[in-house]
Amino acid sequence: MKLVFAPDSYKGSLSQEQICRLLTQAAREVWPKCETVSLPVSDGGEGALEAVLQAMNGSYRSVAVSDPMGRPIQASYGIYQGDRAMIEMAAASGLPLVEPGQRDIRKASTYGTGQLILDALEQGCQNLTIAIGGSATNDGGLGCMAALGARFFDEAGRELEPVPESLGKIARIGLEEFHPLAGKAKVTVICDVTNPLLGSEGAVSVFGPQKGASREDQEFLEKGMAQYAKVLERTFGRDFAKDPGAGAAGGLGAGLTAFLGARLKPGIETILDILEFDRVLADADLVVTGEGRTDSQSVRGKVLSGVGKAAKRRQIPCIAIVGGLGEGAMEICRYGVDSLMTTINGPMTIEDAMANAEELFLNAARRMFSMLRAGQRIKKE
Repeated sequence: MKLVFAPDSYKGSLSQEQICRLLTQAAREVWPKCETVSLPVSDGGEGALEAVLQAMNGSYRSVAVSDPMGRPIQASYGIYQGDRAMIEMAAASGLPLVEPGQRDIRKASTYGTGQLILDALEQGCQNLTIAIGGSATNDGGLGCMAALGARFFDEAGRELEPVPESLGKIARIGLEEFHPLAGKAKVTVICDVTNPLLGSEGAVSVFGPQKGASREDQEFLEKGMAQYAKVLERTFGRDFAKDPGAGAAGGLGAGLTAFLGARLKPGIETILDILEFDRVLADADLVVTGEGRTDSQSVRGKVLSGVGKAAKRRQIPCIAIVGGLGEGAMEICRYGVDSLMTTINGPMTIEDAMANAEELFLNAARRMFSMLRAGQRIKKE
């Protein structure tokens, strides 16, 4: 019997590695000779880089970069399988890197993210996966592309600083010094939003306020982004503004698509592809997944839906052990998850549940595997 364990973390209480260890312990108490395969999974957000590097025997590389406000910091990305890199833009350009009182949406830049990309290219990585959630920026990727050698000029031919307040002044993009390796790399962008670059659902209107943009800032940046979109279309021969995900990370989605030919994909699909999950499922008899809380949002690109759909394609039973059930939780059963089991075994506070998370999870796994064994007996009889 082959069991595949592919859980997300229980935020604040159990890591994916802990969960896999507990599942293995419980499974072998019931089926001592079973084969178990542990594959920690992420939807592309927190924990994605760690999950990929662990599964692929990769390593971290630390680089001196600029944070969103141009201050020097150290940021890390991952290299695996020799020529592949995974970069989380939040490591260099994330909102938590800047204290609320120090944020300036007109100056915040993705230059540090570009520095990570540049280092990966110079390390020989030609297959890049870039997660673009959690940004502090609304620069359309100006800073990122400037780090790769792009230059931005106004109508008088003066070079502009690659920051958001320059967006409305851009008349020409210079690519003469753009890094030659950048155009050759295969770039996949993890992006779970479908917002366009402009308009009421665009980069500035939706995400600007989260990054400290005032109403005046939003109006200013929206006009600038519209001008930038025109120059992108003129430079690259295509309108990127309406692409789903173009507005992600303050327009970095559009920048990566235009300059690097990036393909935007949902997080869970991308992570499962990197982990070669379909190959792992070969000859599997059961898949067990899980997350801290399951509700109607779990079907929207989260780990349970991605793992469940993959198992369903191969007609493999899939069960999830979860910390709690919210409204609409059973919707996940339309996405390949056959059943849900909660770790909670009685009335308790959230604090108690988190403090005793390991014991609660282990007992839930024991109940689940014992029930499955009983099901095997029923089938034989």
